[in-house]
Amino acid sequence: AGPCIIEGEDMALRIAEKVIELTNKYNIPYIFKGSFKKANRSRVDSFTTIGEEKSLEILKKVGETFNIPTTTDIHENEHAALAAQYVDVLQIPAFLVRQTDLLVAAAETGKCVTLKKGQFLSPESMKFAVQKITDSNNQKVAIIERGNSFGYTDLIVDYRGIPTMREYAPVILDVTHSLQQPNQSSGVTGGRPDLIETIAKAGIVVGADGLFIETHPTPETALSDGANMLRLDLLEDLLQKLTRVRESIL
Repeated sequence: AGPCIIEGEDMALRIAEKVIELTNKYNIPYIFKGSFKKANRSRVDSFTTIGEEKSLEILKKVGETFNIPTTTDIHENEHAALAAQYVDVLQIPAFLVRQTDLLVAAAETGKCVTLKKGQFLSPESMKFAVQKITDSNNQKVAIIERGNSFGYTDLIVDYRGIPTMREYAPVILDVTHSLQQPNQSSGVTGGRPDLIETIAKAGIVVGADGLFIETHPTPETALSDGANMLRLDLLEDLLQKLTRVRESIL
């Protein structure tokens, strides 16, 4: 959990501090997430970064300040070695998960690698993405489910895919990105944050190993993906409910 993109040091530390308070309270392992750069935006004038190394330094500070692992997504081969100097987990974006050279570059850093399932891929096809990591002598890999394209402007999660992909690697459900409504005529991605609780509960029930949730104190002012983020002050109620759901099925 964390902001879609690193907007500044104070914001990142504020979000991390609050989430850690809650995950400690409910005994939930936590990885802080923040993009150091957004390469996949709808328009050329969309916000992308406050600075690559500046953002990575902030991610490193979050990890060191709170003694937690951190993750960020990479988009180019050379980003793998760069980001690996600052974070613990390298995330491959959904649109890039078939890019062999990028996956190999991430694997060769020795860091944990998470693979977002492309909106255009079947669960079964993720077996081969996982193999690209393990064939590169890295066994530290997980899959992130984030929905499949459903028409031109919506996504849908097929929960049958979670147990299928768990045969290949641990599976994390990206709750908030699964609720995006991409390709809007305005050029700004929409979303359905009102369904975050529904999607997250269902993910736990079918066996997801983790949840991915983007959160922000004021999503309406967020510089990226505000339309599908969870407001930070709503996180405790959600985690409390999700913890009870998980306890009930163990």
